[in-house]
Amino acid sequence: MRTNLTVPFAEKDAAKSLGARWDPALRVWYVNNVPDLAPFAQWMPRSAKADMAPPAPATRPAAITRAPRTEPLCDCDVLPWEPCTHTPTT
Repeated sequence: MRTNLTVPFAEKDAAKSLGARWDPALRVWYVNNVPDLAPFAQWMPRSAKADMAPPAPATRPAAITRAPRTEPLCDCDVLPWEPCTHTPTT
Protein backbone atom coordinates (compact mmCIF):
# COMPACT_ATOMS: atom_id res chain seq x y z
CA MET A 1 0.00 0.00 0.00
CA ARG A 2 1.33 3.41 -0.93
CA THR A 3 1.74 6.01 1.79
CA ASN A 4 2.56 9.58 0.84
CA LEU A 5 4.96 11.44 3.11
CA THR A 6 5.42 15.10 3.93
CA VAL A 7 9.20 15.42 3.79
CA PRO A 8 10.85 18.84 4.04
CA PHE A 9 13.59 19.44 1.47
CA ALA A 10 16.27 19.46 4.18
CA GLU A 11 15.26 15.93 5.26
CA LYS A 12 14.90 14.32 1.83
CA ASP A 13 18.21 12.44 2.09
CA ALA A 14 17.22 10.92 5.42
CA ALA A 15 13.87 9.77 4.00
CA LYS A 16 15.57 8.38 0.90
CA SER A 17 18.07 6.43 3.00
CA LEU A 18 15.16 4.73 4.78
CA GLY A 19 13.62 3.68 1.47
CA ALA A 20 11.30 6.55 0.54
CA ARG A 21 10.91 7.31 -3.16
CA TRP A 22 10.17 10.55 -5.02
CA ASP A 23 7.11 10.79 -7.29
CA PRO A 24 7.93 13.56 -9.79
CA ALA A 25 4.40 13.67 -11.22
CA LEU A 26 2.80 14.37 -7.84
CA ARG A 27 5.92 16.02 -6.40
CA VAL A 28 5.71 14.01 -3.21
CA TRP A 29 7.81 11.46 -1.32
CA TYR A 30 6.18 8.09 -0.67
CA VAL A 31 6.78 4.55 0.54
CA ASN A 32 5.16 1.51 -0.97
CA ASN A 33 4.38 -1.81 0.78
CA VAL A 34 6.53 -1.12 3.82
CA PRO A 35 5.77 -3.57 6.66
CA ASP A 36 6.83 -1.12 9.40
CA LEU A 37 5.97 2.56 8.94
CA ALA A 38 7.45 3.59 12.31
CA PRO A 39 10.73 4.96 10.82
CA PHE A 40 8.63 7.27 8.62
CA ALA A 41 6.29 8.48 11.38
CA GLN A 42 7.79 11.97 11.50
CA TRP A 43 6.85 12.54 7.84
CA MET A 44 3.46 10.89 7.78
CA PRO A 45 0.29 12.96 7.45
CA ARG A 46 -1.93 13.16 10.52
CA SER A 47 -4.57 10.85 9.08
CA ALA A 48 -1.99 8.11 8.49
CA LYS A 49 -0.59 8.57 12.00
CA ALA A 50 -4.06 8.06 13.42
CA ASP A 51 -4.31 4.78 11.49
CA MET A 52 -1.01 3.60 13.01
CA ALA A 53 -1.97 4.45 16.58
CA PRO A 54 -3.48 1.70 18.70
CA PRO A 55 -7.20 2.19 19.30
CA ALA A 56 -8.12 4.18 22.36
CA PRO A 57 -9.60 2.14 25.19
CA ALA A 58 -13.37 2.28 25.32
CA THR A 59 -14.69 4.50 28.06
CA ARG A 60 -18.04 4.15 29.70
CA PRO A 61 -20.15 7.24 30.27
CA ALA A 62 -20.53 8.40 33.82
CA ALA A 63 -23.52 6.99 35.64
CA ILE A 64 -26.50 9.29 35.79
CA THR A 65 -27.93 9.65 39.25
CA ARG A 66 -31.52 10.67 39.56
CA ALA A 67 -33.33 12.18 42.49
CA PRO A 68 -36.03 9.96 43.96
CA ARG A 69 -39.51 10.77 42.79
CA THR A 70 -41.61 12.58 45.30
CA GLU A 71 -44.99 12.40 43.63
CA PRO A 72 -47.77 12.51 46.15
CA LEU A 73 -49.44 9.22 47.01
CA CYS A 74 -52.66 10.98 47.83
CA ASP A 75 -54.86 13.36 45.89
CA CYS A 76 -53.25 16.52 47.27
CA ASP A 77 -53.16 19.49 44.94
CA VAL A 78 -49.36 19.84 44.84
CA LEU A 79 -46.90 19.75 41.98
CA PRO A 80 -44.89 16.50 41.58
CA TRP A 81 -41.66 18.04 42.83
CA GLU A 82 -43.21 19.76 45.84
CA PRO A 83 -43.39 17.83 49.12
CA CYS A 84 -46.70 16.61 50.39
CA THR A 85 -47.42 16.06 54.06
CA HIS A 86 -48.98 12.70 53.24
CA THR A 87 -46.09 11.35 51.16
CA PRO A 88 -42.94 10.09 52.91
CA THR A 89 -39.63 11.25 51.40
CA THR A 90 -36.84 8.76 50.80
